[in-house]
Amino acid sequence: MNQSHPPVKRQTILIVSGSENGLVALELALAEHGLGLAYVNRGDAALSLAEEGHVALVLLDAALAGSASLELCERLARRNGLPVLIMSSAPSEEERERARQAGASGYVRLPFATADAVNNILVELGARGLWSDGAPASLDPANLEINYHTLLAGSPDSILLLNVADRKPIDANAQAETLFGRSVAELRYKELAQLCPPLQQDGRLSADVVDDLIERVLGGEIRVFPLSFQHANGRLIDCEIRLVPLEKDKHHLLHLRLLDVTGQRLAEALRAGQNKLLEMIARGAPLHATLDRLVKLVETQSPELLCSVLLLDEDGQRMRSGSAPSLPGAYMAAIDGMEIGPMVGSCGTAMYRREAVIVSDIMHDPLWEPYRGLASAYGLRACWSMPIMLNEGTVLGSFAMYYREVRHPSTEDQRLISVATHLAGIAIERTRREAELQQHRKHLEELVADRTAALRRAKEQAEQASGELARALEHLSLTQEELVRRDKLAALGAIVAGVAHELNTPIGNSLMVATTMSERTSGLRADVNAGLRRSALEQYLLQAGEANELLVRNLTRTAKLVASFKQIAVDTASSQRRRFTLDKFVAELVLPLAATLKHPGLRVVQEVAPHLEMDSYPGPLGQALSSLFENSVLHGFGGRPGGTITIAGHAVGQDEVELSLADDGAGIAPEHQDRVFDPFFTTKLGAGGSGLGLHITHNIVTGVLGGRIELHSAPGAGTRFTLHLPLVAPR
Repeated sequence: MNQSHPPVKRQTILIVSGSENGLVALELALAEHGLGLAYVNRGDAALSLAEEGHVALVLLDAALAGSASLELCERLARRNGLPVLIMSSAPSEEERERARQAGASGYVRLPFATADAVNNILVELGARGLWSDGAPASLDPANLEINYHTLLAGSPDSILLLNVADRKPIDANAQAETLFGRSVAELRYKELAQLCPPLQQDGRLSADVVDDLIERVLGGEIRVFPLSFQHANGRLIDCEIRLVPLEKDKHHLLHLRLLDVTGQRLAEALRAGQNKLLEMIARGAPLHATLDRLVKLVETQSPELLCSVLLLDEDGQRMRSGSAPSLPGAYMAAIDGMEIGPMVGSCGTAMYRREAVIVSDIMHDPLWEPYRGLASAYGLRACWSMPIMLNEGTVLGSFAMYYREVRHPSTEDQRLISVATHLAGIAIERTRREAELQQHRKHLEELVADRTAALRRAKEQAEQASGELARALEHLSLTQEELVRRDKLAALGAIVAGVAHELNTPIGNSLMVATTMSERTSGLRADVNAGLRRSALEQYLLQAGEANELLVRNLTRTAKLVASFKQIAVDTASSQRRRFTLDKFVAELVLPLAATLKHPGLRVVQEVAPHLEMDSYPGPLGQALSSLFENSVLHGFGGRPGGTITIAGHAVGQDEVELSLADDGAGIAPEHQDRVFDPFFTTKLGAGGSGLGLHITHNIVTGVLGGRIELHSAPGAGTRFTLHLPLVAPR
């Protein structure tokens, strides 16, 4: 349908809604009565069509009726003089009052059935004289009365035609007879107030309420309002009534359309009660109070209904009274403590079978045979019971519905007992969980108390042990100081022993030569006194030359050893610091080292990154690299025809350089790798190695250069020494 300016014709029904569901069927049904249909989804479009004068009635969605004051409804009803029916899914009392004040004629419930919506429209139009089922406009009163009776009889709603003068109905349809439980003849002798209970729900007298409403309707103020009626059997009926004033031969009449909303009110009360119950359960209200509230809520759904909740003991055998505020106390006391079984009335059997048990006539049902006298004494004739289940195998209790007449449950009754059983199960389970939680809490408190006592004892023991430990630490400190002193002495002894061992040979050789030459000199002096022969002198000179050569060689060795001993403690103060490029420095260092190689097959490879600048001590660095180079030549390639020594260097991050010297020589045995940096450790003792080269290198790298050195080696796979040095050495 066009949503902005739909084509309209005289006697058009205007739908103002946000949804087009069901409008096609409604349009076809209205067409059978000569009525058209237009649809818009905006208020301005609705007002525009209303101004054109072709709209006979408006169906207005409550969601589009405006704010709290329903402005659109008021403009359509009062300014344009159109009958307006509000469409709403669940109108509240507040909404109804606001709609009444805005001029609405009534309500159409959403989603609407097409037939009901058409009947509502025709009744409203007919009551206003805007529709006559295609009859000519100039009908005489007899024809109008016939049409009204036809419309009255065909309406699906309960209709009364009320004479304002005596407040009595002068006509009613079959639906009204069913609603009140009275014939038309009976209704004609009852004033409208006599069809109501003495008091309305707000506490006012029904007669006063009826008089007040009729006066207000005749004054054009109100058209739709709630009113409670009473069935012939005394049952209350909550209705919404729509009043339309009519005039016939100077008689003031009221067309009353009555909509029974008792079921709706009960459903709303049930939903509200469910919410209250869930709040009670969530707040942890006592189980007895919660079950009483539940039972009373369910009993309000039917005036003849009596309910009970029975609880099953944890042993799963006996029934206990949970709540039954409307049943006789003596009856519940008689049930309390009974064992469940296959033939124990409705509740005991339902809990035993774990399924619903429906007994429509207690006096003739075998399940009640042992208990008929008990039920009969209190006038109970029907009992429907459903077990309250925690899960498929656990029964918590039962919910029962009693009646004092033979009765079989309707679909609504079955739904109601299912809802009640579900709510009772939630409450009982919550209570059990709370009890279990309380038990666990108590057990936890006991555990906490025991644990606290144990911790207190442990604390006392720990404090005692702490004192003992403090004394032990004090003794250990003294012992440690003594051990450090001893270690220092032992290290010093080892160094002295090593120095003595290294110096002993050249000094011993020099002493032996000097002693020998002293003896030879004494013999020469004796020969001079006795007459020196030329051959003796020549012999002495020859021996003196050999002795001198041997003495010089040993003293030179001694001097070198002393110089190497002095290098064990690197003198930083004497080292000169400067900036240099690492690749150029290594190239200048390797040149003289490679020139001294005695292995023709040994080659040196440089892989140092270019332009890598360092601010450090080139002297100690060169000494360390030279020592590593000599170590590779001596130990890696001793007795080998050739090989490769690789010196590589590259930056690591922004402030470190990694410099390595690797060879593909013999490698170092695993048992020696932990000792290579120890002073005087060598595998070439007496073959040119003093055992100080790597020790001095370690001291240089970790001391003046501020770095660290790593060893990676395997027998037969070569050795790699890696120096991790800062680009800027510590000062």
